[in-house]
Amino acid sequence: MRPLRILICNDDGVFAKGIRTLALAAARRGHKVTVVCPDQERSATGHGLTLQSPIRAEKADELFAKGVTAWGCSGTPADCIKLALYELLDEKPDLVLSGVNHGPNLGTDIFCSGTVAAALEGTLEGIPAMAISIASFQWREFNFSSELALDIAENTLIKQWPKNLLLNLNIPPCKPENMIPIRWTRLSIRHYQEQFSRRKDPRGNTYFWLAGEAIRDLESSGDGPHQWPSDVAQIDNSGPSITPIQPDLFWRGNLKDLPSLKLKDQLVR
Repeated sequence: MRPLRILICNDDGVFAKGIRTLALAAARRGHKVTVVCPDQERSATGHGLTLQSPIRAEKADELFAKGVTAWGCSGTPADCIKLALYELLDEKPDLVLSGVNHGPNLGTDIFCSGTVAAALEGTLEGIPAMAISIASFQWREFNFSSELALDIAENTLIKQWPKNLLLNLNIPPCKPENMIPIRWTRLSIRHYQEQFSRRKDPRGNTYFWLAGEAIRDLESSGDGPHQWPSDVAQIDNSGPSITPIQPDLFWRGNLKDLPSLKLKDQLVR
């Protein structure tokens, strides 16, 4: 295929190994790569935007492979994509990639994810986009995930990327030869226990540290509607998980299942 203009972002920051590996892999394929990412870790910032302080961007080409143009930005991942599209890039990219993230972005955790938010910002701008994550904070091998993400993205572009489609790719922390085949998956519903740790500072004042352990309910294991496994179940089985997501969060149940809007004998209009 022809060389692509690829914009790469993350939420782990400009020094993260995952984003440098992905940028290198894309450049080796002959694509024109621009990195615009946070200048430090901005994990779990969701789709937050910086509105109360200025956003600064500094060149960071020296941190990346030859031929990669890079910027470190003081804002959130979503800020980075907006700044890239409207200020830093001369041309609209053909593809937005976010990652490779250190740690999973599975199930409803995507609503907190800066990695997914960066990709979603691309989707909202009408650009094909993918979020890529390693489902472990300890795993530090990003070559396979980078190549897999590029293979999927290139193949989807050749077959005409559907409008408003965001792809969320998670890769299990194991060698490729130990993985089961990649599958399309659905988002699981994730719940957490003990979400805050109460502690004392040196002056005896109480503070709280967000913690918690993910627990799986019935929706996050086995096969779901239309025989789609959940993303968590697929990762637990050592298989790459790819979930199609769209910005439209509209509920797709039956209208008859919703409560009546006739309140106190008056129809709410």
